[in-house]
Amino acid sequence: MQLTGKSAIVTGASRGIGRAIAIDLAARGASVVVNYNSSAASAQEVIDAITAAGGKAIAVRGDVSKMEDAAALIKAAIDAYGKLDILVNNAGTTRDTLLMTMKEEDWNIVIDTDLKSVFNCSKAAIRPMIRQRGGRIINISSVVGLAGQGGQANYAAAKAGVIGFTKSLAREVGSRSITVNAVAPGFIPTALTNVLTDEQKEATIKMTPLGRFGKPEEVAYAVSFLASDEAAFITGVVLTVDGGLVMQ
Repeated sequence: MQLTGKSAIVTGASRGIGRAIAIDLAARGASVVVNYNSSAASAQEVIDAITAAGGKAIAVRGDVSKMEDAAALIKAAIDAYGKLDILVNNAGTTRDTLLMTMKEEDWNIVIDTDLKSVFNCSKAAIRPMIRQRGGRIINISSVVGLAGQGGQANYAAAKAGVIGFTKSLAREVGSRSITVNAVAPGFIPTALTNVLTDEQKEATIKMTPLGRFGKPEEVAYAVSFLASDEAAFITGVVLTVDGGLVMQ
């Protein structure tokens, strides 16, 4: 799965799954834009890791929950690399609590960061991809968007929305050789999952047929596959990377 000559954007790429995706895409030959919102130092660490391995990357700050920032991000990638072949919508956050205690702010920030950002970046990327008659959009959803999870109504709604968005956009742009797919990770230890108790983590392992947590790199491999020429006839799918936690 070589991506030599391709250019890519990964939103929310300064840590966790986004970091792993950016590094793997670059290792396969893609020139990468590492998007971040507030973690400039962490984003620079990703750039350093990529360039130390002989890859090419730049960091671009932007709050992709805002349309103007998303549009500026797409423009920055095209200005830097001349085109945009791959967009990975990974930016996300959580604000977990039961619905009866959930504040409207907790709902809005998760919907804006996890779902609206996918709309913003995809909308900005579609026109240049249509002009070049090709592209890959990969949206990071979650098994929570497939099965739900108590205390995560906002996150589940956003990630389920990502899946519906993915399937709809895939139908709209398929005739232009643009594929749109989603990856739904299971339990992958990152900063977003550190809020879970040890009891919750153990329960998740027991429900996972493979009997372990996943690794960010394992999600990255799935993304790189969907971004590759080998996946040219795959669109509108949800690829679960969850050790069998949620079987469809």
